Amino acid sequence: MTSAPPPEELDPDALKAVTHPLRRRILGVLSAGPATATKLAQTLGENTGATSYHLRELARFGFVEDVPELARGKERWWRTRRRDIRWPRRSEQSAESRMLFDDMQRQGFEDDLEKLNRFAEQREELPGGWPDALLFARGGTWLTEEELQQFWQDYMELFRRYWRTEGDRSPEARRVLVRWLAFPDPGE
Repeated sequence: MTSAPPPEELDPDALKAVTHPLRRRILGVLSAGPATATKLAQTLGENTGATSYHLRELARFGFVEDVPELARGKERWWRTRRRDIRWPRRSEQSAESRMLFDDMQRQGFEDDLEKLNRFAEQREELPGGWPDALLFARGGTWLTEEELQQFWQDYMELFRRYWRTEGDRSPEARRVLVRWLAFPDPGE
């Protein structure tokens, strides 16, 4: 099993780089496996010049990397770089960073909901026990700010224990999307 990379906090320039809409779409495609700029352009309905430029920008900030073992001639393959990214605390972000982060978070929720809906539509076609693989829990509890931070750290340790790379997974494994969300009840 590959160990999870150490947590790292992004600076505002990296945040700006990763919140670009086409770059987010590129990262979404690459999360399923390596691709060339040409393949990304075809998949995303963009031109190769645009995908090449945005891949280089993502690489500059460490979000993607070359896959030299797949290269043939001038063909350059890219993959996401496994990172445990942590965002600066909201109170420590600039107004511009907050706006970028809020937009990225909103888009992330929309993307997640779209993926959940697609799973629901296709789940009966999945083999084995995968149609039953929508694990869901919903609840609430009373926590202090410190306890909520500890809850988050405990969750991240559990997630990191199960971290796998594509090359380290078993043949039966599927990519599983895991989301964790906690926030104070606005009704109080």
